[in-house]
Amino acid sequence: MPRPPSPQLLDRLQALLGDKGFSDDADAMAPWLTDWRGKYHGRAAAMLSPATTGEVAAVVRLCAQEDAALVPQGGNSGMVGGATPDSSGTQLLLSLRRMNRLRAIDEQAQLAVVEAGMILENFHHAVLDHGLRFPLTLGGKGSATIGGLVSTNAGGTQVLRHGTMRALVAGVEAVLPDGSVFDGLAPLKKDNRGYDLKQLLCGAEGTLGIVTAACLRLVPAAAARATAWIGLASPDVALQLLRRLDAALGPSLEGFELIPHRCLDAVLRHIPQTRAPLDPPHPWYALVELAGEADDDLDARLETELAAAFESALIGDVVLAKNEAESDAFWRLRDSISEAERADGPALQHDVSVPVDLMPRFIAENPGRLAAAFPGIRALSFGHLGDGNVHHHVQPPEGVDGAAWLAAHGEDASRLVYRHVLELGGSISAEHGIGQLKRDLLAELDSPARLAALRGVKAGLDPAGLFNPGKLIG
Repeated sequence: MPRPPSPQLLDRLQALLGDKGFSDDADAMAPWLTDWRGKYHGRAAAMLSPATTGEVAAVVRLCAQEDAALVPQGGNSGMVGGATPDSSGTQLLLSLRRMNRLRAIDEQAQLAVVEAGMILENFHHAVLDHGLRFPLTLGGKGSATIGGLVSTNAGGTQVLRHGTMRALVAGVEAVLPDGSVFDGLAPLKKDNRGYDLKQLLCGAEGTLGIVTAACLRLVPAAAARATAWIGLASPDVALQLLRRLDAALGPSLEGFELIPHRCLDAVLRHIPQTRAPLDPPHPWYALVELAGEADDDLDARLETELAAAFESALIGDVVLAKNEAESDAFWRLRDSISEAERADGPALQHDVSVPVDLMPRFIAENPGRLAAAFPGIRALSFGHLGDGNVHHHVQPPEGVDGAAWLAAHGEDASRLVYRHVLELGGSISAEHGIGQLKRDLLAELDSPARLAALRGVKAGLDPAGLFNPGKLIG
């Protein structure tokens, strides 16, 4: 069991890390002790900011000697409280933000070795200078770090073509709970030495090891892209369109986002300098993007396929971006949905996944199930239709104290959502992990076999429970 760090341990950590790497100042730590949503507020005995893998390993060894708990943190942009210490004030916050170097890039192999603290947007710019790109992006790219993305198996808007972080991680370096360093950065295509530790660490939320660097797969920089905003009647029609475009356009199709008009309306009301791409409005929209080489003639190919879809009454209207600025404006509408929804008032936000073919069914059926159990409740869904990831937001009935209603009924409403997801063969967490937010629900609702395996792995690698206690599986 973890114990509070002794004054002697704190002194040793300060001597090891110096003034830049050690702080117990309450004001300096305060911004990092609350999660991005403001739901969880913790305390820490100190914040440790090592600059090298060697320093991380030394920190872990010192803490292991006294059974002191460590909470790893990257950009603190998670959505489930997975990087926030508890309220005891006895845990140590381990920030990876000083470890932000691009260690190496191999243009021929299209691989890069990057440290855990590098911000995703900075990594995008760094590899672009080499004519390459990292094909994972998300709304929080300006704060999310590589280590956090690995540790939560992040997704984003390009999973349709390139997969989640697990598909993009060719190797991992991490410090294990005994202070040893797992050097798995070599991008081996074949390695049959038993369990794949790099994939075990990917998505483990810092409970099994502290990721210090990753070897990531890159793709050629897209010389061209084509983006369209499409008006649709329903998610069922959107799925038909996705299948049609996927068959016709193949690897060029990188993004297919499904957006209801209610989400767009919230963005237009709350986000400055935004405008609706289509007039009159449609019940649903698809944001579609192709990427490829300059000679792929993406605009013409997309226009041809969408014209055929229009002729067959599959779509209601469409506008194609004429330039990069218009493409960026379309994506800004999509990326601003969460911010706009927060401005609309309190809501339950569910990040779930179901099989792609069942996503329209979930979107259609779940609001009715919720309304039957909680009259007046409102629900809306948006997300990545190409990979079955639904962002399902549930708002209290109009005219009530939203915060009080959620406090009284929120857990039961979420439980209903998650039961429906599992009934369809889905997952209660698609992108952001389990953290604190979904830990108890995972234990209650998920497969006993899965839970037993997770707990067995945790006990084997971290028997004292020192890495990110209280997250994922407790």
